Amino acid sequence: MNNSMMEPIDNSSTVVKSVKIGVSSEEDSAHRQTAVRPTGNRHPMWDFFSLAGAGGRGGKSFAFIGGLLFTFTLALLGDEWARIPGFDRIGQMACAILLAVAYRHVFGYPEALRSGIVFASQRLLRVAIILYGLKLNIQLVLGQGLGLLGKDMLVIALAIGLTVLLARLFKADRDLSLLLGIGTGICGAAAVAAIAPILRAKEEDTAAGVGLIALLGTVWAIGYTLIRPLLPLDDLQYGAWTGMSLHEVAHVALAGAAGGQEGLAVALLAKLGRVFLLLPVSLIFVALMRRRQHRRTAPFNGKGQDPHAGGAPFPWFLIGFLLMSVLGSVLTGAAIPGAQTLIQSTGTLTTWLLTAAMVGLGLNVNLRDLRSRALRPLVVMAIVSTVLSTVTFGMV
Repeated sequence: MNNSMMEPIDNSSTVVKSVKIGVSSEEDSAHRQTAVRPTGNRHPMWDFFSLAGAGGRGGKSFAFIGGLLFTFTLALLGDEWARIPGFDRIGQMACAILLAVAYRHVFGYPEALRSGIVFASQRLLRVAIILYGLKLNIQLVLGQGLGLLGKDMLVIALAIGLTVLLARLFKADRDLSLLLGIGTGICGAAAVAAIAPILRAKEEDTAAGVGLIALLGTVWAIGYTLIRPLLPLDDLQYGAWTGMSLHEVAHVALAGAAGGQEGLAVALLAKLGRVFLLLPVSLIFVALMRRRQHRRTAPFNGKGQDPHAGGAPFPWFLIGFLLMSVLGSVLTGAAIPGAQTLIQSTGTLTTWLLTAAMVGLGLNVNLRDLRSRALRPLVVMAIVSTVLSTVTFGMV
């Protein structure tokens, strides 16, 4: 909501064939990028760290278990890095994702561990988001929910509309820019993965869209965290601003943590509203594409032919989050022995799950996508993200 209350991705040269929010479609999209490995003479240690040829050491079990261990190892290293003075300001999750980005840039994507990494970045992310509901006092935000949803609708319309306008102005690649606008306005790479098949986007556009959103969204999230002490906003206002303006669910979780538990809960609620709107937005694009197809085919056969287009499945993890938020409200308001210990322990587990998920997200970032034709769409996306941050800041 890949907000925060949640959400958020997979792509590449193999790309997205189908999309299931909260289950396995995004898994098949955000991480399908071809690993970038240097060629020519290389030291044997390079193959060791890039895990080259590891796929034959145990097949699917090695890929799954090894991928999970790999993500949690980087998460642990990120935690240790975050203990260094200065880096403690951005926290464990940000340090871990930066390590993942650096690893991908130097050694390439560890293809041999793909299934475990995809599981961490998709399934574990949604489990973490559901568990975050336990921290939410629903009575605190119930009165703000509908208002946030209305603002989320404005954010999505502004992001997509402004992206289309600026893409024409800057003569940026239309399809890639549209995917970036959709991802920026709704829920990052998850939205790109869901709507790309509807738009019949090229596989390379889908892969580039996921990588660029992960990259820029990470920069924005870290920036939010750094400027948090300077903002004239209380925790709830900061959380709402974060949830309405940042790209990925993981990005919202990262930046929203600077607002404390209550601020993070509001951030996830605001982000959940945008994730919830993914389905109606997908249906709108289905209708638009069918109308476009009808116009193209009508002159030839006298009637339109509907293209094959499937809507995005309902994000069921939203139900889990809401149920956990109700449980959290009951545990917070009642004098149940061990309730606070349970909430605190769950909070620690959730942080580690989110950190591992963001490692998977960071491994999807290919810095080389900034070159050639991706540069102008990236500039458009940066401008739109800046405008969204400014506008939503005034809305809170």
